[in-house]
Amino acid sequence: MNQAEALAKLQATELEILLVIAAFCREHDITWFLEGGTALGAIRHKGFIPWDDDVDIALLRKDYDRFCELAKTGLPSGYSLHTSRNTAGNAALFAKVYKDGTRFENQETREAGHAQGIFVDVFPYDRLPVDSAERRREISRASRAQRLSYLYHARSVTVPHRGALGASERAACFLAHGVLRLIVSDAEWFQNCFDGAIVREGELSDECLTLVWPNMSPISAKCLVPPAVAQFEGHELPVPHDVELYLEHVYGDWRRIPDPEDRHTHLPLFIDFGDGTTWGSAAR
Repeated sequence: MNQAEALAKLQATELEILLVIAAFCREHDITWFLEGGTALGAIRHKGFIPWDDDVDIALLRKDYDRFCELAKTGLPSGYSLHTSRNTAGNAALFAKVYKDGTRFENQETREAGHAQGIFVDVFPYDRLPVDSAERRREISRASRAQRLSYLYHARSVTVPHRGALGASERAACFLAHGVLRLIVSDAEWFQNCFDGAIVREGELSDECLTLVWPNMSPISAKCLVPPAVAQFEGHELPVPHDVELYLEHVYGDWRRIPDPEDRHTHLPLFIDFGDGTTWGSAAR
């Protein structure tokens, strides 16, 4: 199996998981929508971005919490909900839905001892406080908990730079990993820190953010829900309410197709598709 074949099979498996989630949410009247590059793919390509290798969905916090509670035991046989609280070695402080019997291994999951399956990411959006100082504290504390969780679970993490600067960043991460392993005895500490950072009471604004990855400016909840509908690989699926405004907010000129050298596929080290076929090299 070459890389193109592996990507196509991975996308097909992710679509399968996505449709299971869609049916589950429809059954339980849970509001959700395609997020990030998956929403971009729906509008620009009517499906996957051709070189993309993951699927992201999102829910506002109330729906996210209800989804996670119901999905703990309610997903169809062959699929399961995974969080940092129920899956050893899972550094993500947001939920994932796996296809059981599959494996998706990268360097980080191998180092963390995390038996990760092929998955769909499930992100919560939280409403932010009106008070600007309280808002900054919430975003800082929540995002720091996620960064530290990744540093705790794996010695090798992706850094933003190359060359000498990148080498120094990797060295700092390696050192931080060792220190965190010495001082943190229970990995649930990071999830507890994240959950404790979320402001759930007091005066909350209409603006919200995915606090695990606050890599965009806050966006109005009215831009997200109630969802609109778009075609994704031949299926009608929910997207943000004002999806073009959402995409402009996240990506700027989202209609522009990246140059070939900027189209990156990040397949992992090893994929087991659960049907006897694999791609890459399994851990030894």
